[in-house]
Amino acid sequence: MPTALTVAGSDPSGGAGIQADLKTFSALGVYGTAVLTALTAQNTRGVTGVHGVPPGFVAEQLATLFADVEVHATKLGMLGTADVVRAVAAALADRPAGPVVCDPVMVATSGDRLIDDAAVDAVRTDLLPLADLVTPNVPEAAVLLDAPPATDVGQLSGQATALLALGPRAVLLKGGHLGGEESVDVLATADGVTVTRRPRVDTTSTHGTGCTLSSALAALAARRRTDDWTQLVDPARDYLQRALAAGSSLGVGSGHGPVHHFAGIWRV
Repeated sequence: MPTALTVAGSDPSGGAGIQADLKTFSALGVYGTAVLTALTAQNTRGVTGVHGVPPGFVAEQLATLFADVEVHATKLGMLGTADVVRAVAAALADRPAGPVVCDPVMVATSGDRLIDDAAVDAVRTDLLPLADLVTPNVPEAAVLLDAPPATDVGQLSGQATALLALGPRAVLLKGGHLGGEESVDVLATADGVTVTRRPRVDTTSTHGTGCTLSSALAALAARRRTDDWTQLVDPARDYLQRALAAGSSLGVGSGHGPVHHFAGIWRV
Protein backbone atom coordinates (compact mmCIF):
# COMPACT_ATOMS: atom_id res chain seq x y z
CA MET A 1 0.00 0.00 0.00
CA PRO A 2 1.47 3.39 -0.92
CA THR A 3 1.95 5.26 2.34
CA ALA A 4 2.63 8.95 2.88
CA LEU A 5 3.53 10.91 6.00
CA THR A 6 2.56 14.45 6.91
CA VAL A 7 4.53 16.34 9.55
CA ALA A 8 2.50 19.45 10.30
CA GLY A 9 0.16 21.33 12.62
CA SER A 10 -3.50 20.64 13.31
CA ASP A 11 -6.35 22.78 11.98
CA PRO A 12 -9.59 22.30 13.96
CA SER A 13 -11.65 23.64 11.04
CA GLY A 14 -10.39 20.76 8.88
CA GLY A 15 -9.35 22.74 5.82
CA ALA A 16 -5.59 22.99 6.26
CA GLY A 17 -2.71 21.33 8.06
CA ILE A 18 -2.80 17.67 9.11
CA GLN A 19 -6.50 17.40 8.33
CA ALA A 20 -6.14 18.67 4.76
CA ASP A 21 -3.11 16.46 4.17
CA LEU A 22 -4.83 13.27 5.33
CA LYS A 23 -7.91 14.07 3.23
CA THR A 24 -5.70 14.62 0.19
CA PHE A 25 -3.79 11.39 0.74
CA SER A 26 -7.06 9.49 1.01
CA ALA A 27 -8.60 11.12 -2.06
CA LEU A 28 -5.55 10.13 -4.11
CA GLY A 29 -5.56 6.53 -2.91
CA VAL A 30 -2.67 6.70 -0.46
CA TYR A 31 -2.60 5.56 3.17
CA GLY A 32 -1.90 8.56 5.39
CA THR A 33 0.22 8.76 8.53
CA ALA A 34 0.76 11.92 10.58
CA VAL A 35 3.15 13.45 13.10
CA LEU A 36 1.83 16.55 14.84
CA THR A 37 4.09 19.55 15.43
CA ALA A 38 1.54 22.01 16.83
CA LEU A 39 -2.06 22.53 17.84
CA THR A 40 -3.77 25.66 16.57
CA ALA A 41 -6.91 27.46 17.62
CA GLN A 42 -8.13 28.22 14.11
CA ASN A 43 -11.19 28.58 11.93
CA THR A 44 -11.89 29.86 8.41
CA ARG A 45 -11.52 33.46 9.62
CA GLY A 46 -8.17 33.26 11.34
CA VAL A 47 -5.78 31.82 13.91
CA THR A 48 -6.20 32.82 17.55
CA GLY A 49 -3.53 30.63 19.13
CA VAL A 50 -0.71 28.15 18.52
CA HIS A 51 0.44 25.52 21.02
CA GLY A 52 3.64 23.83 19.90
CA VAL A 53 4.54 20.19 20.51
CA PRO A 54 7.92 19.84 22.28
CA PRO A 55 10.67 19.01 19.76
CA GLY A 56 11.70 15.90 21.67
CA PHE A 57 8.21 14.48 21.34
CA VAL A 58 8.09 15.34 17.63
CA ALA A 59 11.32 13.36 17.27
CA GLU A 60 9.83 10.48 19.30
CA GLN A 61 6.74 10.37 17.08
CA LEU A 62 8.94 10.14 13.98
CA ALA A 63 11.30 7.52 15.40
CA THR A 64 8.43 5.33 16.59
CA LEU A 65 6.65 5.57 13.24
CA PHE A 66 9.75 4.80 11.19
CA ALA A 67 10.53 1.78 13.40
CA ASP A 68 7.32 0.13 12.23
CA VAL A 69 5.84 1.67 9.08
CA GLU A 70 7.43 1.95 5.64
CA VAL A 71 6.85 5.51 4.42
CA HIS A 72 7.06 6.14 0.66
CA ALA A 73 6.87 9.95 0.66
CA THR A 74 6.79 12.73 3.25
CA LYS A 75 5.19 16.16 3.30
CA LEU A 76 6.46 18.77 5.76
CA GLY A 77 4.14 21.63 6.67
CA MET A 78 3.95 23.96 9.67
CA LEU A 79 6.87 23.22 11.99
CA GLY A 80 6.68 26.39 14.06
CA THR A 81 10.02 26.69 15.87
CA ALA A 82 13.69 26.32 15.06
CA ASP A 83 14.07 23.44 17.52
CA VAL A 84 11.26 21.49 15.87
CA VAL A 85 12.73 22.17 12.42
CA ARG A 86 16.10 20.79 13.58
CA ALA A 87 14.45 17.76 15.21
CA VAL A 88 12.62 16.94 11.98
CA ALA A 89 15.75 17.50 9.88
CA ALA A 90 17.73 15.14 12.14
CA ALA A 91 15.03 12.46 11.88
CA LEU A 92 15.05 12.69 8.09
CA ALA A 93 18.83 12.82 7.71
CA ASP A 94 19.13 9.11 6.84
CA ARG A 95 16.20 9.36 4.40
CA PRO A 96 13.80 6.80 5.90
CA ALA A 97 10.75 8.56 4.53
CA GLY A 98 10.95 8.58 0.73
CA PRO A 99 10.93 11.82 -1.26
CA VAL A 100 10.47 14.85 1.00
CA VAL A 101 8.12 17.66 -0.06
CA CYS A 102 8.69 20.75 2.09
CA ASP A 103 5.89 23.31 2.20
CA PRO A 104 7.51 26.14 4.21
CA VAL A 105 4.32 27.26 5.96
CA MET A 106 4.83 30.73 7.39
CA VAL A 107 1.56 32.62 6.99
CA ALA A 108 -2.04 31.34 6.98
CA THR A 109 -4.49 32.28 4.23
CA SER A 110 -6.00 34.69 6.75
CA GLY A 111 -2.65 36.52 7.02
CA ASP A 112 -1.78 35.21 10.48
CA ARG A 113 1.95 34.47 11.05
CA LEU A 114 2.57 30.81 11.90
CA ILE A 115 6.38 30.60 12.23
CA ASP A 116 9.00 32.67 14.07
CA ASP A 117 12.16 34.25 12.64
CA ALA A 118 14.54 31.69 14.12
CA ALA A 119 12.50 28.92 12.50
CA VAL A 120 12.80 30.64 9.11
CA ASP A 121 16.59 30.55 9.47
CA ALA A 122 16.47 26.86 10.44
CA VAL A 123 14.26 26.02 7.44
CA ARG A 124 16.74 27.80 5.19
CA THR A 125 19.88 26.16 6.57
CA ASP A 126 18.78 22.77 7.96
CA LEU A 127 15.68 21.72 6.04
CA LEU A 128 15.95 22.94 2.46
CA PRO A 129 19.12 20.91 1.75
CA LEU A 130 17.19 17.76 2.76
CA ALA A 131 14.14 18.52 0.62
CA ASP A 132 13.49 16.84 -2.70
CA LEU A 133 10.92 19.53 -3.48
CA VAL A 134 10.13 22.83 -1.75
CA THR A 135 6.80 24.55 -2.51
CA PRO A 136 6.76 28.18 -1.28
CA ASN A 137 4.29 30.83 -2.35
CA VAL A 138 5.41 34.34 -3.31
CA PRO A 139 5.59 35.79 0.25
CA GLU A 140 7.35 32.67 1.59
CA ALA A 141 9.95 32.75 -1.19
CA ALA A 142 10.61 36.40 -0.41
CA VAL A 143 11.16 35.58 3.28
CA LEU A 144 13.47 32.66 2.51
CA LEU A 145 15.52 34.78 0.10
CA ASP A 146 15.33 37.97 2.19
CA ALA A 147 14.18 39.73 -0.97
CA PRO A 148 11.15 41.72 -2.18
CA PRO A 149 8.22 39.55 -3.32
CA ALA A 150 8.14 38.68 -7.02
CA THR A 151 5.72 40.76 -9.07
CA ASP A 152 5.82 38.98 -12.45
CA VAL A 153 6.63 35.62 -14.00
CA GLY A 154 10.21 36.63 -14.82
CA GLN A 155 10.93 37.45 -11.18
CA LEU A 156 9.13 34.27 -10.14
CA SER A 157 11.51 32.22 -12.29
CA GLY A 158 14.53 34.07 -10.94
CA GLN A 159 13.52 33.47 -7.34
CA ALA A 160 12.78 29.79 -7.99
CA THR A 161 16.31 29.42 -9.37
CA ALA A 162 17.74 31.30 -6.37
CA LEU A 163 15.90 28.97 -3.98
CA LEU A 164 17.29 25.97 -5.86
CA ALA A 165 20.77 27.22 -4.97
CA LEU A 166 19.91 26.80 -1.26
CA GLY A 167 20.00 23.03 -1.62
CA PRO A 168 16.65 21.41 -2.51
CA ARG A 169 16.55 19.12 -5.55
CA ALA A 170 13.60 21.03 -7.00
CA VAL A 171 11.51 24.15 -6.32
CA LEU A 172 7.84 24.71 -7.18
CA LEU A 173 7.26 28.43 -6.65
CA LYS A 174 3.52 29.11 -6.55
CA GLY A 175 2.48 32.36 -8.20
CA GLY A 176 -1.10 32.66 -6.99
CA HIS A 177 -0.33 35.94 -5.25
CA LEU A 178 0.55 37.58 -8.58
CA GLY A 179 -3.13 37.93 -9.50
CA GLY A 180 -4.48 37.99 -13.03
CA GLU A 181 -6.72 35.62 -14.96
CA GLU A 182 -4.23 32.75 -14.72
CA SER A 183 -2.53 31.10 -11.79
CA VAL A 184 1.14 30.61 -12.68
CA ASP A 185 3.57 28.22 -10.99
CA VAL A 186 7.27 27.82 -11.76
CA LEU A 187 9.12 24.52 -11.40
CA ALA A 188 12.91 24.82 -11.16
CA THR A 189 15.15 21.75 -11.33
CA ALA A 190 18.74 21.07 -12.31
CA ASP A 191 17.45 20.71 -15.88
CA GLY A 192 15.93 24.19 -16.03
CA VAL A 193 12.72 26.12 -15.38
CA THR A 194 9.20 25.13 -16.45
CA VAL A 195 6.22 27.50 -16.23
CA THR A 196 2.75 25.98 -15.76
CA ARG A 197 -0.53 27.88 -15.98
CA ARG A 198 -4.13 27.22 -14.98
CA PRO A 199 -7.22 29.44 -15.24
CA ARG A 200 -7.72 31.21 -11.93
CA VAL A 201 -10.75 29.89 -10.01
CA ASP A 202 -12.98 32.74 -8.81
CA THR A 203 -13.66 31.59 -5.25
CA THR A 204 -13.15 32.54 -1.63
CA SER A 205 -12.82 28.86 -0.69
CA THR A 206 -9.04 28.91 -0.62
CA HIS A 207 -8.30 27.74 2.92
CA GLY A 208 -5.58 25.09 2.81
CA THR A 209 -4.63 25.41 -0.86
CA GLY A 210 -0.90 25.27 -0.17
CA CYS A 211 -1.23 22.31 2.18
CA THR A 212 -3.39 20.50 -0.35
CA LEU A 213 -1.02 20.99 -3.29
CA SER A 214 2.08 19.89 -1.39
CA SER A 215 0.33 16.85 0.09
CA ALA A 216 -0.99 15.94 -3.38
CA LEU A 217 2.57 15.99 -4.68
CA ALA A 218 3.71 13.74 -1.81
CA ALA A 219 0.78 11.38 -2.37
CA LEU A 220 1.50 11.07 -6.08
CA ALA A 221 5.20 10.51 -5.39
CA ALA A 222 4.26 7.69 -3.00
CA ARG A 223 1.68 6.15 -5.33
CA ARG A 224 3.79 6.29 -8.48
CA ARG A 225 7.10 5.58 -6.69
CA THR A 226 8.86 8.45 -8.41
CA ASP A 227 10.35 11.81 -7.50
CA ASP A 228 10.38 13.11 -11.07
CA TRP A 229 8.46 16.29 -10.29
CA THR A 230 8.07 17.17 -13.97
CA GLN A 231 5.64 14.20 -14.12
CA LEU A 232 3.83 15.02 -10.88
CA VAL A 233 3.18 18.77 -10.92
CA ASP A 234 0.43 18.69 -13.55
CA PRO A 235 -1.69 15.93 -11.96
CA ALA A 236 -1.26 17.54 -8.53
CA ARG A 237 -2.39 20.89 -9.89
CA ASP A 238 -5.30 19.25 -11.69
CA TYR A 239 -6.43 17.75 -8.38
CA LEU A 240 -6.17 21.14 -6.64
CA GLN A 241 -8.06 22.82 -9.49
CA ARG A 242 -11.00 20.45 -9.00
CA ALA A 243 -10.89 20.94 -5.23
CA LEU A 244 -10.89 24.73 -5.61
CA ALA A 245 -13.73 24.74 -8.14
CA ALA A 246 -15.95 22.66 -5.83
CA GLY A 247 -14.97 24.30 -2.55
CA SER A 248 -17.85 26.75 -2.36
CA SER A 249 -20.35 23.88 -2.52
CA LEU A 250 -19.34 22.81 0.99
CA GLY A 251 -20.52 26.02 2.67
CA VAL A 252 -18.15 25.52 5.63
CA GLY A 253 -17.39 28.60 7.74
CA SER A 254 -17.89 32.30 7.15
CA GLY A 255 -14.35 33.23 6.10
CA HIS A 256 -12.02 31.62 3.59
CA GLY A 257 -13.77 28.27 3.24
CA PRO A 258 -11.91 25.01 2.58
CA VAL A 259 -11.33 23.43 -0.80
CA HIS A 260 -13.30 20.24 -1.51
CA HIS A 261 -10.71 17.51 -1.13
CA PHE A 262 -13.13 14.81 -2.31
CA ALA A 263 -14.49 16.60 -5.38
CA GLY A 264 -15.41 13.98 -7.96
CA ILE A 265 -15.62 11.32 -5.25
CA TRP A 266 -18.63 12.66 -3.36
CA ARG A 267 -20.61 15.85 -3.56
CA VAL A 268 -23.06 17.80 -1.44
